[in-house]
Amino acid sequence: MSDKKNEDYTIRMPDTGMRSPYDGEKDPFIPPRPSRVASHANVSSQIAKIENSPPISILAYCLSSISMTVVNKYVVSGSEWNLNFFYLAVQSIVCIVTIEACKQLGLIKNLAPFDWNKGKRWFPISLLLVGMIYTSTKSLQFLSVPVYTIFKNLTIIVIAYGEVLWFGGSVTPLALLSFGLMVLSSVVAAWADTRSASQTAEAAAALATLNAGYAWMGLNVFCTASYVLGMRKVIKNMNFKDWDTMFYNNFLTIPVLVVCSLIAEDWSSENLAKNFPPESRNALFIGMIYSGMAAIFISYCSAWCIRVTSSTTYSMVGALNKLPIAVSGLVFFSAPVTVGSVSAIFIGFVSGIVYAWAKVRQSQVASNSLPTTKPTMSASSQSNRDAANS
Repeated sequence: MSDKKNEDYTIRMPDTGMRSPYDGEKDPFIPPRPSRVASHANVSSQIAKIENSPPISILAYCLSSISMTVVNKYVVSGSEWNLNFFYLAVQSIVCIVTIEACKQLGLIKNLAPFDWNKGKRWFPISLLLVGMIYTSTKSLQFLSVPVYTIFKNLTIIVIAYGEVLWFGGSVTPLALLSFGLMVLSSVVAAWADTRSASQTAEAAAALATLNAGYAWMGLNVFCTASYVLGMRKVIKNMNFKDWDTMFYNNFLTIPVLVVCSLIAEDWSSENLAKNFPPESRNALFIGMIYSGMAAIFISYCSAWCIRVTSSTTYSMVGALNKLPIAVSGLVFFSAPVTVGSVSAIFIGFVSGIVYAWAKVRQSQVASNSLPTTKPTMSASSQSNRDAANS
């Protein structure tokens, strides 16, 4: 009996150093406790796989750019919409608030404090940005998403020859071929759009709307090229990090956009009711807030795509992404589907691929030559430039 008591005592108190003869049989049947360290390690490994996944980064970049275009078109497509400066001010405010929140949470670690001297030097670039984004929303207000996407390619031509004039750039024969295809796609798109509008019941009003859209699109091409070329001229002396360009752009444009909205736009209660009808008011506010956050998504996803793939892959993705953006206009906004419009989309799609391949070939030739004095651009700045051309 005493031996049995001692055995029971030994089982209950394993820290005495004595082991039960049944311990070896019981251990396999005792479920192991989950290790918190192991679970955290598994979560970290899964996040690392996502962060280093090229397909996920490409998908994120495509979805962010498509959603940005679709949301912008939805907000400005109201028949009575006329508050573009206010809309762009909301975008910039949301973008700044989001960047500051991410900085406080530790998600953004390389954002330097605002420097007023840098702000003064960057302010002219911000004014060019205001012109670019305002004319972009106005042209998107009057044109369909496919036509807007096709005509946006013309900006690439103006920027290319601007670089030839001011930075000693060059245009290869393959790039010239892509430029010809871009012009051809724009002509076909304009022809198809005009023909479709002339066959409607209110042909005169539809044609007037298209003409206004083409005028705004022409101004947008000029403003976008001026912004990109001006940014390249100034940014080499600014020493901006990845997030600095976006922060300065949005922070400096807020007062300009607010003042323009207060001076040039109608803030009467009647006009506000027309711009924000009760049946779509909440959706419009959500879209305006999302568009401000989408600018950050596009910048992050662009830098992410460049980091985990290559600049070559990123250029090709940017070219291929124009097709789903154009198709999204056909799907979400019932843009007219005709032989001309589909042909214009296809020609524009091919021109984008040819241009991306021309840039790849040009970069390969440059990498095999002696170093030049071409200014370096951060990933965020490069993505901003590519977004302006998309």
